[in-house]
Amino acid sequence: MKRLGWVRGGLCALVAAGAPVEPVMAQDGAQDGAQNGAPTAAQRADALLRHMLLQDQLALVFSRDGGGFGAHAIPRGALGSAAFLLPPAHLGLPALEETDAGLGVGDPRHVRTNGPAVSLPSGLATAGTWDVAMARAGGAMIGAEAWRNGFNVLLAGGADLTRDPRNGRNFEYAGEDPLLTGRIVGQTIAGIQSRHVISTLKHFAMNDLETSRMTLSANIAPAAMRESDLLGFEIAIETGHPGAVMCSYNRVNDLFACENAYLLTKTLKQDWHYPGFVMSDWGADHTTVRAALAGLDQESSGDTIDARPFFGPMLVQAVQAGAVPRARIADMARRVLYAVYDVGLPEHPPVITPIDAAADTAIAEQDEEEGAVLLRNRGILPLRRDAHVLVIGGHADAGVISGGGSAQVVPIGGNAVPADDKALPWPGAPVYFPSAPLRAMQALAGEKLAYDPGTDPARAAQAARQADAVVIFATKWSVESIDSPDLSLPDGQDALIAAVARANPHVVVVLETGNPVLMPWLESVQAVMQAWYPGSGGGQAIARLLYGAAAPSGHLPITFPRAAAQLPRPDIAGVRANTVFDVQFHTDQEVMYDEGSEVGYRWFDARRRQPLFPFGFGLTYTDFRMGDLTLAASGHDVVARFTVRNVGPRDGVAVPQLYVTLPDGGGRRLAGWQRLTLARGESQQVAVTLEPRVLARFDDAADRWRVPAGRFQVRLATDAADQGTVREIALAGWTMAP
Repeated sequence: MKRLGWVRGGLCALVAAGAPVEPVMAQDGAQDGAQNGAPTAAQRADALLRHMLLQDQLALVFSRDGGGFGAHAIPRGALGSAAFLLPPAHLGLPALEETDAGLGVGDPRHVRTNGPAVSLPSGLATAGTWDVAMARAGGAMIGAEAWRNGFNVLLAGGADLTRDPRNGRNFEYAGEDPLLTGRIVGQTIAGIQSRHVISTLKHFAMNDLETSRMTLSANIAPAAMRESDLLGFEIAIETGHPGAVMCSYNRVNDLFACENAYLLTKTLKQDWHYPGFVMSDWGADHTTVRAALAGLDQESSGDTIDARPFFGPMLVQAVQAGAVPRARIADMARRVLYAVYDVGLPEHPPVITPIDAAADTAIAEQDEEEGAVLLRNRGILPLRRDAHVLVIGGHADAGVISGGGSAQVVPIGGNAVPADDKALPWPGAPVYFPSAPLRAMQALAGEKLAYDPGTDPARAAQAARQADAVVIFATKWSVESIDSPDLSLPDGQDALIAAVARANPHVVVVLETGNPVLMPWLESVQAVMQAWYPGSGGGQAIARLLYGAAAPSGHLPITFPRAAAQLPRPDIAGVRANTVFDVQFHTDQEVMYDEGSEVGYRWFDARRRQPLFPFGFGLTYTDFRMGDLTLAASGHDVVARFTVRNVGPRDGVAVPQLYVTLPDGGGRRLAGWQRLTLARGESQQVAVTLEPRVLARFDDAADRWRVPAGRFQVRLATDAADQGTVREIALAGWTMAP
């Protein structure tokens, strides 16, 4: 990202003094125009702003319910969505039609006739691809569907790190590492915005638990936050240039995120020179003056969800009283205008047309094929097409499960496992996409397959005795607003797997979960595949992987622990509250993130703890050999060069990973990787430039990244626990420019 814009330290002083605020400069956006002589997005925003009255500016900082969240009716001109903002007509700006979410176009209240859409697999599946091109393609697909449905703002881009594998919303995000998260989420955002749709980046920041999410204070040292959670957001912004950042519900170091000046002004707008606008999450605004001065630019759906319309008449009164300077209002409006122009909303208004469901489903299927992770294979996979296979459980005869909440996409064809959830509070019942693994397996292997629902373990075990192989589908529903109290499979599925494995040793377990789970039956089965929430093309993708029509290539973006006792916090306080409302507001608890930047695999490595499956782990149907690692420093760049050879029986995908250990210790850190497709017998030489901030510590007092002097260990490995090949390089140390 071009680091142009706010002069460090200038914004707060200008706002406090009520002085005119200089416009931000353009970044590398879709409508930058700097190279062809056309006005940049920033220049266009500033030109219009000069002709806007105060009331025009105020009209851009408050969105109302679009009729798809909690309003009694759809506002005039709105489509039925999360939020709607109609600018004054004389400005010539398009209305902002905002819709959920990061996996596809949502319709949570079923208010639109064109509400069904194609869903990507879960964010963890996309992160499991380690494929930035796939992430961009998936983003472009859901961005195009949003545009074809009439929307120009997609509430996507979840980048919160996995600090706890029981978080109910992890499935929306991209795992536990800031570099992987930043690049994958950033490319998803870039894909969305390539379709002339503004994407958000959310939930800023430290929204790492759902329990008590409306009140919880995530307490962490600023430097540690910059090296972990905030680094993921920073890289995502540099990669994807989102038009909006959505601040989160929780408090951060005791201040609500949407009125936290350290996050919104100092870090985001000053240090990162972010030119877009900050919108609140739905119900995350609590004040008028404090939020406005801290850096919140737009209140979301303020007429129905917040306690009061803080950026409505209350903001007008605050400006009239001098509590909020007019220059701050101009800055808010300018940032919204910048985002509108940067992705070309005026020139490319949405045209409501039918989506291409077949083509879009093919992209979702490819995402799942690349992101599913083969965790164990003792020779049973790929399945023989002439084998008599018994498929058990998981509603595999009907579809694949999805995660619940605002990321939920209404399936084309309806819920494959119908549930009467009209009487249930939000988020309702689990939704299954009608992409049945059983039917897809039958299409590849004929009629030599049978199905048992798995509701009676004894009956399933008896049927298993007659099969050549058994494939058990196990599911666990995760949902926004609720964390899981444990890491176990629900509804007796562990007992089912154990009973079937005793009856037939040739068992494959396919896990459709939004988080890691424990596997007490692991040594009794021959194969385990982590399929995550597989999305609209999930059944076909799983079948192709099981039968070898596609080779597994996913690698874990998240550590699978052996037990909750291995985690920094073995339990989640308040997680067992009775209702969604109780869980969200259960307590004003504070969570002390004493592990700092040692998140996930970094924690396991620093504490010398052995997980069940490490971050970065993934098997396939061939073998690779890596070697010849050399390191060289060129200026401030450290470049690793090595060779990868496919020494196995078939073509496949390798994901060599580079981890660095700093001279002053701590856990190893992912500093780079490369995804390679290699034919059988093929070798390739690879060069990877290590991410410099991963080599550094953040000096909070100086507000700088500093690479320490000393000897760095660089490890070429297959995963975070692999000893791999280690080389050292001595660096003199340097301080990065702001």
